[in-house]
Amino acid sequence: MKCVGIVGIGTCLPSNVVANRDLEEIMETTDEWIRSRTGIEERRIASDDIDTSDMAIVAAKNALLNADMDASDIDLILVATATPDYVFPSVACMVQEGLGIPNVPAMDLSAACSGFVYAVVTGKQFIDSNTYKNVLVIGSEKFSKIIDWNDRNTSVLFGDGAGAVILSEVSEGKGILAFEIGADGTGAKHLLVDNKTNFVTMNGREVFKFAVRQMPETSLSVIEKAGLTAEDVDFLVPHQANIRIIDTARARLGLEKDKVSTTVTNHGNTSAASIPLALFSEIENGKIHDGDVIVLVGFGGGLTWGSICLRWGR
Repeated sequence: MKCVGIVGIGTCLPSNVVANRDLEEIMETTDEWIRSRTGIEERRIASDDIDTSDMAIVAAKNALLNADMDASDIDLILVATATPDYVFPSVACMVQEGLGIPNVPAMDLSAACSGFVYAVVTGKQFIDSNTYKNVLVIGSEKFSKIIDWNDRNTSVLFGDGAGAVILSEVSEGKGILAFEIGADGTGAKHLLVDNKTNFVTMNGREVFKFAVRQMPETSLSVIEKAGLTAEDVDFLVPHQANIRIIDTARARLGLEKDKVSTTVTNHGNTSAASIPLALFSEIENGKIHDGDVIVLVGFGGGLTWGSICLRWGR
C-alpha cells in the first residue's frame, strides 16, 4: 500500500463576520448563552452572491498554490458538502470548470459533518489502487442558506466556509496511517433538513449524547489501528461543533488543551469544511510540525462518524 498524505492545503472564509452580539439584535438570545453552551463567539456568513462552489474553488486554488502544483496535475475532484448549489450538477463539476481542467472526474459526497473524512478516505483508495495520482478533496458549506434564523437552537451554531487538501503519495512513514468511517442510520431522525421547510432541524440532546460517545471512541480506535497509543498523538483536530463535545473527547484521550484545535470559537460549525479549516489554522499557528502524529475526527448527520490518524509531512 502506498503512503498517501496531504501535500497541499487551502481555505476560504467569507469576509462577513457575524458575532453573537449581532444575533442578539435579531433573535432572543445572548452572547453569554451562546458561548456557555457552544464555545462559539462568531461565525462567517457568505453573502447572497457567494455559494458553496465559489468558496470551494477559492479553497482549491489556494491548496494548489500551497502544494506548488498546477490545476492540470489533478486527476480527481471530490467535494464533501451537504449544501450544494443545486441538486445537480455537483459542486465538484463546478469546481472542475472553475479550475479549467476538463474531463477530470468529479463528484460530491454527502456525509454531513463527517463528509471531509469520508472524502479523504475515498481519495486515498484511488491513489492506493494506482488509479489516480493527485486527488483534490474539498469540504465546502453554505449552511446559512438552510438555517431558520428564527430558531435560536440551530441558527447560532453554523457558519460558512471551505477547506481543500491535495492528496498524493508521500515519503515512507508519512501520511495516513489508519482510518475508520461508520454510520448509524437509526439516528438519522435526530439531525436532518426538513423536506417541507428546507431548514436544519436537530434533536440537540441526542446528537450531543452520540457525539460525546462516538468521537473519543473512533479516535481511540483509529489510533490503535495505526499501532499507536493516545500518548503518541501530538495534535487532535476534531470537527468543530461544540466546545463541550471537544473537551470531552480531549479528556478521554488524555490530551492537554494546547494539543487540541478549538477554532469553533471563531468559525462556528462549518460542517464538512470544519476539519480542513481547523487543520489549516493550526498549521498557520505553528502548532503542527513535520513528523507530528495528527488525528482528524468528525461526526455528523446520518448519523455518521469518521477518523484518520496520520503522520504530518511529505
